[in-house]
Amino acid sequence: MFSLQTIFGKGDKFYGLLEASAAAARESARALGELLATPPAQRSLEKFKLARQREKGLAAQISQELVNTFVTALEREDIEALSNALYKIPKVVEKFAERYTLASERIGDVDFIARAAMLERACAVLEEMVGLLRKGMNLETTKGLNDKLQAIEAEADRLILELYRDTYTNEKDPMRYLILKDLFEILEKAIDRCRDAGNVIYGVVLKNA
Repeated sequence: MFSLQTIFGKGDKFYGLLEASAAAARESARALGELLATPPAQRSLEKFKLARQREKGLAAQISQELVNTFVTALEREDIEALSNALYKIPKVVEKFAERYTLASERIGDVDFIARAAMLERACAVLEEMVGLLRKGMNLETTKGLNDKLQAIEAEADRLILELYRDTYTNEKDPMRYLILKDLFEILEKAIDRCRDAGNVIYGVVLKNA
């Protein structure tokens, strides 16, 4: 297989593209933590736009390379599935940042920082999982990381449920209630997207074990 990849040209280039895609997802999560810790007057969405544009460009490059490359390091449908899963993370994170920035005056003292930290942890684990694909797809290590990712997702769900519970119980302003509910759902979706990408990687490794 290695000789065929050499003959038909850089069959492992998809590893680099997927690793860059995972890094862009983590950058968007890190930018969210920074945004939440920044005073309203100094907040900017530029990092989110750049991360999403980078992710979009990588997804387009992966799609084009799948057309142009005769031999791929992974099965084509697996590359496409993982690329699509990674692409969705910065997109959802940017959506949260936009909504949060627009509604920050109505949100008040609701603290999203701990939940955003969970998202960044999930993206860090996901980035590590993508990096392992190049190193031989160790099933035991990948399973351990995927289990860790699932645990982060479960803990994040618990924390977000606490936000829901507090809002259901104490919120009297209907508009603020709807804004908070929208933000909770978007943040939950971002973490779910990390879980989905992890499941794709685990499935790939399991299939090739």
